[in-house]
This record gives sequence, C-alpha cells and structure tokens, in this order.
Amino acid sequence: MIFKELKELIVQDLGVDEKLVTLEANLVSDLGADSLDAVELIMAIEDHFGITVEDKDANDLKTVKQIVDYIENAKQ
Repeated sequence: MIFKELKELIVQDLGVDEKLVTLEANLVSDLGADSLDAVELIMAIEDHFGITVEDKDANDLKTVKQIVDYIENAKQ
C-alpha cells in the first residue's frame, strides 16, 4: 500500500511521530517540513517508488493525500 510506504518515508525523513502522518496532513503546517525537507522527501519518494516528480508538480504537493495520488498516477 502506497500510503503505508510513504508514511514510513515521511517519519524517517522528517522525524515526526507516525500518528501525525495522516492523509489529510499538510507537510508544512502539520508536519513541520521546510523547503529543504520537502526536496529531500521528494528525492526519497523518487528513489523508493521508482518515479520522477517534475519540479512544477512538486510545488503542488502539499498534503500526504496529494502525494499518494501523484504516486498512484505516476505508476500507471
């Protein structure tokens, strides 16, 4: 399941409690990610899921759900 794998990446990369990582969680306001954290997370997602996230798309990925949806679409 993509959400479970993504949640593990977020917990590892951002050092947040896994209870905070929900589909509705916003990377910045809920999980405390800054711009560097976001870039590192995108790179980890690309490596883990074997996808490429375009820069223009990365800026639009604000919530965990948006990232899950993006990964699902990229893997089709």
